[in-house]
Amino acid sequence: MRLGVLDVGSNTVHLLVVDGHHGAHPWPVHSEKVVLRLAEQIGPDGALTEAGADELVKAVGLARAAAAGLDTAELIAFATSAVRDATNSREVLARVSDETGVRLEVLSGADEARMTFLAVRRWFGWSAGRLLALDIGGGSLEIAAGIDEDPQVVVSLPLGAGRLTRDRLRVDPDSAAPPSAEAVEALREHVDGLLDPVVEKLAEVGWERAVATSKTFRTLARLAGAAPSGAGLWARRSLTRDGLRQVFGFIRHIPPRHLWELEGVGVGRAHQLLAGAVVAEAVMRRLDVPSLDICPWALREGVVLRRLDQLTPM
Repeated sequence: MRLGVLDVGSNTVHLLVVDGHHGAHPWPVHSEKVVLRLAEQIGPDGALTEAGADELVKAVGLARAAAAGLDTAELIAFATSAVRDATNSREVLARVSDETGVRLEVLSGADEARMTFLAVRRWFGWSAGRLLALDIGGGSLEIAAGIDEDPQVVVSLPLGAGRLTRDRLRVDPDSAAPPSAEAVEALREHVDGLLDPVVEKLAEVGWERAVATSKTFRTLARLAGAAPSGAGLWARRSLTRDGLRQVFGFIRHIPPRHLWELEGVGVGRAHQLLAGAVVAEAVMRRLDVPSLDICPWALREGVVLRRLDQLTPM
């Protein structure tokens, strides 16, 4: 079966097309994405701006056409925190449906965490024991932990790198100066405050292996010395707390408009990297995680796997 997954995230609209069947490894056929940074296009009233909605409709329409051109049998389309949290979410979803024919399902933060956890579990297998899975998106932070394919604990917090860059650091891609030390410290206190209620709950579950997904964690790991993307999907990658501290120590002094010049940092969300690093450091510190394994599978793959599970075995 050729299956398409359209992920309308807080930073990108990403189409992934795979071939697979029940019980099979899903093999990627095509991947394309458009950087929209919807988390940064939320106005003071909490609504997605008209320009942001225009860009979203265009991107979804192009993705649908691409999926059709690849003879995709089914297209699963979903949206996460940026659309979910927008005060005009219902109107935006209706417009996307009317103008593109694509019905976006809005995933809750808990569902994001569960689907991502499923992908992590399948990637590392049962031998990984109890898992802790962390994912920093553009609008939210998802945490899940447990021994099964369905996690015992799921947490979703409004600690996405794009959201915090917009609301707390207040920088844009063209900023010529890094955020002040006071702004960074205030952000750290904010993140710690939101983590307070979940630390004890997660500690009660426990884990043998801590894993991170998402572009933010992959970029931080690359800056800390992990293998580049060119090394392939199967290369082992990790991020240590000491390595993260070193990365944080130098990126906090680099103007946002120059962060993309670092090897492994993408242009589209480079200015969000500092906020992402603050969240990553806080989570690793508060949960006492010395090292994270980087998983190449995340939410999109989790959605694919769940759908393939529903198919009749061949």
